[in-house]
Amino acid sequence: MTLPPSFSRVPLAHRALHDIADGRPENSRAAVRAAIAAGYGIEIDVQLSADDVAIVFHDYALDRLAKATGPVRLRGASELAGIPLIGNDEGIPNLSEILDLIAGQVPVVIEVKDQDGAMGKNVGPLERATAQALVGYTGDVAVMSFNPHSVALMRDLMPSVPRGLTTSGYLYDEWPLPKPICDRLRDIPDYDDVGACFISHDIDDLDRQRVKALKQDGAVICCWTVRSAGEEAEARKIADTITFEGYAAQHRP
Repeated sequence: MTLPPSFSRVPLAHRALHDIADGRPENSRAAVRAAIAAGYGIEIDVQLSADDVAIVFHDYALDRLAKATGPVRLRGASELAGIPLIGNDEGIPNLSEILDLIAGQVPVVIEVKDQDGAMGKNVGPLERATAQALVGYTGDVAVMSFNPHSVALMRDLMPSVPRGLTTSGYLYDEWPLPKPICDRLRDIPDYDDVGACFISHDIDDLDRQRVKALKQDGAVICCWTVRSAGEEAEARKIADTITFEGYAAQHRP
């Protein structure tokens, strides 16, 4: 399993090419259209609706991004579609809608948000909903998650779709997880077991020896989240591609 070359050729717009001041909220149709128009790849997030539909939305709660409050998980997909995003009048899209919009024009990586809350084995509904939305999609696409159990299940559900691990330095003061779990995940021990072909690693931790070793062994290294040209130049010393926001990332030849 390898990541299509397109992922290394174009930067990935974080939560699509969002700019709320220009009416393009995170993970919105407007942000996706803008990324396609600019020739960028797209990174999006999925959460689960009450009726087990993969919803393109970053947060677990609606409050920050939408004109509603409470958990995404307690609303059905049709109800979420009628809730406007803050910044424009679009409703919250589901994954099938967004994939139909992208239609293979640019590469897309889908981050499956950890529904377990503890990076544990209690996974399944969101992964199955994501796999269902991907049936028949022919564009360049990959999936990833911080939770290795989620990535392992995506391997079983859709073995032909490239998959990776979203990774970080798992600093204790930044992660609401027990220290032993942080210590374990920090070393990216599940890379081979889940059949990953890439990682998307925290930009502030890119100099970790484990990241360099994975790159040497053939892993594609992406990083999150680059927010300036200067950061991009530093990240590119290690990363094969970047996830970016807030500036115009450079296209590679």
